Amino acid sequence: MATLAAHVLPAAENPKQEQGGIAYDRLMLVLLLFAGAVFLIGARLAQLQLSSDTGGRSAAAATLPPRGDIVDRNGVVLATTIEAWAIGVQPRNIIGDKVELAARLNELMPEQSAEWYLTQLRRDVSFTYLRRRADAELVEAVNALGDPGITFAQEPTRLYPQAALGAHLLGWLDDSGHGVAGVERSLEETLLGEAGRSQSLALSIDSRVQAAMEAELGWAMTEMRAIGGTGIVLDVDTGELIAMASAPQFNPNVPGQGSNDVRRNNITQSVYELGSTFKPLTVAAALDAGVTRPSEYWDTTTALMVGRHRIGDSHPAGRALSVPEILTKSSNVATARIADRLGAQRMDAMFRALHFHERPAIELRERGGTIYPREWSRATLFTTSFGHGIAVTPLHLASAYAALVNGGLWRPATLLRRSPSQVPAGERVFTPETSRRMRQMLRLIVTNGSGRRAEAEGFRVGGKTGTAEKPGVGGYSRSVNVSTFAAAFPMDRPRYVVLVMLDAPERTEANLGQTTAAYTAAPVVSRVIARTGALLGVTPSATRDIDVSDIAHLVQGAAD
Repeated sequence: MATLAAHVLPAAENPKQEQGGIAYDRLMLVLLLFAGAVFLIGARLAQLQLSSDTGGRSAAAATLPPRGDIVDRNGVVLATTIEAWAIGVQPRNIIGDKVELAARLNELMPEQSAEWYLTQLRRDVSFTYLRRRADAELVEAVNALGDPGITFAQEPTRLYPQAALGAHLLGWLDDSGHGVAGVERSLEETLLGEAGRSQSLALSIDSRVQAAMEAELGWAMTEMRAIGGTGIVLDVDTGELIAMASAPQFNPNVPGQGSNDVRRNNITQSVYELGSTFKPLTVAAALDAGVTRPSEYWDTTTALMVGRHRIGDSHPAGRALSVPEILTKSSNVATARIADRLGAQRMDAMFRALHFHERPAIELRERGGTIYPREWSRATLFTTSFGHGIAVTPLHLASAYAALVNGGLWRPATLLRRSPSQVPAGERVFTPETSRRMRQMLRLIVTNGSGRRAEAEGFRVGGKTGTAEKPGVGGYSRSVNVSTFAAAFPMDRPRYVVLVMLDAPERTEANLGQTTAAYTAAPVVSRVIARTGALLGVTPSATRDIDVSDIAHLVQGAAD
């Protein structure tokens, strides 16, 4: 007992030592609590930084396969993949008032309404996105709201650094990382590569020329109040698309902000009756067939009647016209007479050789079917000769004009950069001699005819206007036009086709109160060529030009 007492009593007799032990225990408890708090904070930070399939991003995003960049012909990045912040929510983990939280989220991310955020917060799901491609400042601000139901993560995200530039040809990705449209969709296998080894994709597009075309097209649409428009720059020898613009535009970084109509690629999906731009094709087919010659004169003094339908000229010449004059003055009557002599079989063969009977040749899935004649009556023959009764895409027409001026060879258009060895041989449509004659006549249309406003000083532009009444409910509208100018330059050695089309331009100061192609589309072609000709390697010259001396005397009224 004494021994036990001797062992116990010293502790009882030393109160300072007893207090020290208690303090030590308390300190250890505080340290343990602190360590636990640090662990929880660390876990929360890890959740914010990395997240998991149930807390920050979807399984599809977490396993998004590597995807190659898309670059233009000069290496400018048009699409790339980056790590970006995403803001999401786990509705079941929200601890605050959802109505108040929705209002705060709306203040920080006003692109959606407070009602929309409240709907997301009340969803019976484990996770949903609130915002993708969020910057660090926004992530910090949302995190400061302090609700554990809000989650953050960094995930692979497709970025289009040039914003709206080339949106229709590039396309975009869905939330699972699959291409929805454009080359993102049609060339997805190439971008993903084999065995997960992504590879870059070099397009034929020149971003500088694309930007100029989009800017000029946007200017024309705004100033002339058109509902849509298209612009193309096409290499006549390779089929490479240097620019392909469809308007209105949208931003592929936020494709959901655009309507289906805005996201529609009018160059490859929409078909139009392109009017008098078809007249040079009819004349070329007739020259090839030997049914006319440049010096032959055709009567325009009387209208043509097909049943109850009358074919006349909007500005009758009141005399016979030579073949070059038929184009410079854009005579429907004379063109129809030439088609009548050419015949339906040869007209059909020419259109088919230009692939007007099928969807446009391009590496996109968004391609519209043409409206092609089922039967070739005499009326059909007449109207198709000047671009009515047949509807094709603007890309069809651009490829046709390339064949018209490059020596007569049709090649499929491409969005991929082609090396010389990759350029297809082409399909013969017109003879080299006919192509030479057409280059002369197209140049005369700009110097002497309806295309004068398409001239770009020093670049030797040739081309043809086309103004077609737009079909609608109840027939064709006499006040709404589809206005097109199809051009090539330089005509002494054509290298590029430039095509501009405006859908339903209105009478404004910018077009001098006229909605025809001569006043709407032709000036846009001029502006584009003036801005981009030198970039494309064409040297402007005040003296150099195509020789038209052997047919120039056939054209009267140069000062009209």
